Amino acid sequence: MQFSFPPHVIRVNIPGQAELLARIGALFEAREGFALATINLDHLVKLASDPAFRAAYAAHDLIVADGNPIVWLSRLGGKPVELVPGSDMVLPLARLARDKGVTVALLGSTDAVLEQTAADLAREVPGLKIVRRIAPPFGFDPQGADAAAILTEIGASGAGLCFLALGAPKQELLAARGRELAPQTGFASIGAGLDFIAGTQKRAPVWVRRLALEWVWRMLSSPRRLIPRYAKCIAILPGQTVAALRQRGED
Repeated sequence: MQFSFPPHVIRVNIPGQAELLARIGALFEAREGFALATINLDHLVKLASDPAFRAAYAAHDLIVADGNPIVWLSRLGGKPVELVPGSDMVLPLARLARDKGVTVALLGSTDAVLEQTAADLAREVPGLKIVRRIAPPFGFDPQGADAAAILTEIGASGAGLCFLALGAPKQELLAARGRELAPQTGFASIGAGLDFIAGTQKRAPVWVRRLALEWVWRMLSSPRRLIPRYAKCIAILPGQTVAALRQRGED
């Protein structure tokens, strides 16, 4: 499945969780870095209007579908992929890092959230080594000098995996820079994944997610902020549906 934003083409190049873990496991063994993005409709809206975001996304090595509309569009295009939410990948990736002898860094949110997340991960994934916890200040610029210093610090720490919990587009912009400044670190953009583990944000119940209604749950929790966002997402669906149908039968 691919999305065109000339001159860039963004491809969902990992079809499911099993393939993602296998690919990252091989990268861990080779001590090679990567950037993982989890695409959804909100990202497509931002990609259409933000050239820097498009360039950063195009620099990512691994892209999975984080949102049922992306999964549905992939089926329409004849190139089906599975739903792989970034927040669901924190524990599997942490376990994989532990098993491969890879250390971890946490970047984003607040000091309190990172402290709680580190404690929870230590309980859920015994033996996991967290070597850095960094909560950037308010107004943090992922393309500024402070970001470069943070990425250099993470690379020097030896962390083979860094969870980025900054939200889009900051986390993807930072991950793309990380591929240059910390080339042996894998950067996984996970949105609110650390807050979910720490319990500072509540995720929709499993039954709501199974009905593909997590977006409704989130919208009701913060309507003033999310109704305009979801309206923009709904507005691009007709065009994306046509684009997906055009991909049917292509190599």
